[in-house]
Amino acid sequence: MENFSFKKLLVWQKGMTFAERCLDITESIKGHYRLMEQLEAAAASVPQNISEGEGRFSIKDNINYLYFSRGSLYESITLLNLLFYKKLISKDKLEELEGLALEITKMISALITQKRKKL
Repeated sequence: MENFSFKKLLVWQKGMTFAERCLDITESIKGHYRLMEQLEAAAASVPQNISEGEGRFSIKDNINYLYFSRGSLYESITLLNLLFYKKLISKDKLEELEGLALEITKMISALITQKRKKL
């Protein structure tokens, strides 16, 4: 059985972990439905955009999807900070997810740099 090549990317794997941990948060919070939906969508978009970009034929399109992924990551962090400000998640949980997000951001930026050299 042939496997999807994006699943081998460490950045996609870490994006999936980030999304999963965000979903754990949304499942544990009652109320604030719109914010929970936004966090779920933004966090899920991180690995989704990485994989969608890998499915594109042009490097330029692939890079654009990496930018979308990074934007979704930043959106997720803003929502997580809002939840922290509202005392719905702990400082430890926020710092854990921000640390993972920083790691993913660096990986996305490195991938963009690497792909730009091929243009």
